[in-house]
Order: sequence, then structure tokens, then C-alpha cells
Amino acid sequence: MWLVRPAQLDDLKQILTIAGTQGARLSSTLPKESDSLARKIELSVASFEGSLPEDQAPRFLFVLENTDDGTIGGVAGIDARAGSGEPFYSYRKDALIHASHELGVSRRVEVLYPSHSLTDQTLLCSFVIRPELRGTEAFELLSRARILFIAEHRDLFTSRVVVEIQGVQSDDGSVPFWDSLGRHFFNMTFEDADRYSASLSKTFLAEMMPHNPIYVSLLSDSAREALGQPHDVTSGNYELLRREGFQAGCYLDIFDAGPVLEARTDSLHTLVTSHRKILHGRHDDDGENCLVAAGEGADFRCVLAGIEDTLEDELKVPVKTWNLLGKSAGEAVRVAPL
Repeated sequence: MWLVRPAQLDDLKQILTIAGTQGARLSSTLPKESDSLARKIELSVASFEGSLPEDQAPRFLFVLENTDDGTIGGVAGIDARAGSGEPFYSYRKDALIHASHELGVSRRVEVLYPSHSLTDQTLLCSFVIRPELRGTEAFELLSRARILFIAEHRDLFTSRVVVEIQGVQSDDGSVPFWDSLGRHFFNMTFEDADRYSASLSKTFLAEMMPHNPIYVSLLSDSAREALGQPHDVTSGNYELLRREGFQAGCYLDIFDAGPVLEARTDSLHTLVTSHRKILHGRHDDDGENCLVAAGEGADFRCVLAGIEDTLEDELKVPVKTWNLLGKSAGEAVRVAPL
């Protein structure tokens, strides 16, 4: 049975294995170095425990655990504030009108503006899952459990949520947008830039990125075609987020020009359709398969379980589900349809 719970330092080795099997950008904000990842997990543990300094924004990291053998199948995160105290950079796609009254010529030219307008909005991040689990119910559990955590801790998160979707990579591993723009200013490979972004301070972005608008027409053909397009491997996550209520806006990822999706937090499908119920027991596993979450902070747990709903807002689930959630009869849980 699959369980989503807060990441612990004991999970470090397995998370590193998962991160190492992804492409250069497919691990997103999840560091691939042991020390950097350990610091990220420690920050997450403190965030779940509520022991961070008041001026530091929480950053939560969840794992998908197979309760039968303890293996980790995936990782997903939430940054309560994008940038976590530093600017959160993206490109904003817009247009300029170049016109000459004397010649009677007017032309609309697309441009990319460096922006940190998304700074401090809640960010879904660090989503990585084993390839064999893509497209399964476990995949959906890992992604949507974060929304149930937000629902149970609504005061920690902002009115809007954003998520970066990995952009286009070529079959040979090259990144058209980065090769056409970023590498000329950063003098490093895409993988190195992504690694620095995941594990070090992002101030190097402000120090080295061009501050003037970028004319899209000056980019390579492949880079222009990549603007706002998701990587093929992310199609499942992209579609799931679209069903959740996210939409692509005018912002693009600073490295690969992948789409940045945005949504109103209180309009997210999982949050809107979830309800609090009182837990009761049953003997069999039959019933409608739903996401069931319980616990605050470090005690948060979320599973998929066959449930039986009653007219009295009671939720009947097998006792083994109680044990995984750390709850007992008469206690409250939050349930959302699969």
C-alpha cells in the first residue's frame, strides 16, 4: 500500500537514487548531491515541526512510501513562499509594437522580460517519481496529497499557487532555450546551472542574467518552438495539474522556458472537493477508492483507501488504514475523491 508522509533523513539514500535516475532538469529543485539534499530534508523536518525562525518560510518535502517493503517511490515538495526570502526568477512573455507612421509600418514583436513577480507565492516543486509509477494511482496520490496538506494547513500558504513544468529537451539531452540564450551569459552547461539553482543561493541569476528584454525573434528556431512547451516526460503531471485547476499564464521557466502554471489556492479541485469526516472502522477493502489524509505537521499522512461514506459525515475504512494514518475511531480525517 502506498503512503505519503514527510521526508526524513533516513530517506536520503533512496531519494538520491531516484533523483539520480532523472534527466538534468527532470529532478527540478531536488538536489542530486548528498549534502545539499540532507540540508533540504533537515529544513523540511523543521518546517513540519514548526520550529523554523519566524522570518523563514517553510519548505515541505514529502515521500511516497511502499508500506509493504519501505521503498520510496517518489518525492514531492511545497515551498510556502517561492524564493524563500530571495527573488524567484522567471521570464514574462509580452509584446512590443514597433511602428513608423512615416513608412506606414507596424509590427508586433514578442519579448521576454526578466521578472520576479511570482516571488512569495506558494510553489509546488521537487516532483520526482520512479518511471514505472507514472500514470498510476500512486502518481496521483503523491501529487494531490500536497493539496490536502495545504487544505489542512491553509494559513501557511498564499492565495495563489504556482508550479514550474520542465521544458523541452532534445533527444541528445540539449536544451534549445538554454543553448540559444542562457549559456551565452552564464558560461556553463544547463545541468550545472540547474544544479546550482537547486543547491546554492539563486543570487547568481540576478548577477549574470541579462536585465534587458529579450527579443524572441533573435532566438534560434528550436528555442522559439520550445517557449511554454512541457517536456514529453512531464505530460502526465502537466495534465494532472491542469485537471486540478492550474493554467499556463505569461511566465516561463528561466532555464528551459517551460510553462509556469498558476491557480487560485481556494479553487484547486482537490481542495474544493475534499471534506472532513469522522473515522470509523470496517472489515473489508471494498468501496470507492479515495484519498484520505490525517494529521497536522510532522504527523501528516495520506493514503488511497476503499471507503464507505454515511449520511452522518462518517467515513468507514479498514482498521489497517487507521494504523497508517495514525488515527483511531472518532477522530477527524480529510477525504477527497480520486
